[in-house]
Amino acid sequence: MNILEIKGLSVEIGGKLILSNINLNVASGESNMLFGPNGSGKSTLLNTILGMPDYEVVGGSIIFDGRDVTNLSIDEHARMGIGFGFQQPPEVVGVKLEDILKVCEGTARDKELSNEAKELVERLDMQKYLYRDVNVGFSGGERKRAEVLQLLIMKPKLLLLDEPDSGVDVESLGLIAGEIQKYLTKNNASALIITNHGHILEHIKAQRACVLMNKIIYCYNKPKKIFRNIKEKGYQGCTKCQKRNPSRDQNGAM
Repeated sequence: MNILEIKGLSVEIGGKLILSNINLNVASGESNMLFGPNGSGKSTLLNTILGMPDYEVVGGSIIFDGRDVTNLSIDEHARMGIGFGFQQPPEVVGVKLEDILKVCEGTARDKELSNEAKELVERLDMQKYLYRDVNVGFSGGERKRAEVLQLLIMKPKLLLLDEPDSGVDVESLGLIAGEIQKYLTKNNASALIITNHGHILEHIKAQRACVLMNKIIYCYNKPKKIFRNIKEKGYQGCTKCQKRNPSRDQNGAM
């Protein structure tokens, strides 16, 4: 069963076509990696799935957990169980990290976080940041740890992660990715993860990957095999030997 089905999706931003007839499935309980050159539309795809208003769907549909969510709002997507990790988590001035964690968990402001949430705070080494404004003065790794903390406390069914290994030191990446993998395994959750550097492949047990280029999807295969081909042949060389087959895209076949 698929938690996410993208069927013939075409997307415009400001009247410019960014994605054309995209077909992509993510199976329940599986993690997929998404590769592609800069400007290929990877972030556009994730933002469209999330329901960001500037991304206009001009064709196709997005099915999440058996329901058509193509035209639903961001908050509706979040309530259904879609969680999003930004490439560059923004600063939130005037809001303490502890307060936003309570919102994520559904805990009243005058109550304490649950023991489960407190344990996650400790494992991600974020105790000393709880009373600071969200991401204000945080390093790249601290921002990503704070964001993953918020994300996992929300307990989504599907994680959409935009380059979680970007701007993160080796130690922080191991910590972040380790907690993500624990969550995915424990909750039988799914993930669609953009990566350019491939470092996260050492920590996340992804079942398959694909390449987004020229507005379309290529190359369903094992993540490390695709990443190796990209490093050896470049994106053009990697996709050259993989003739695009719409039926394969639609079915999400390897």
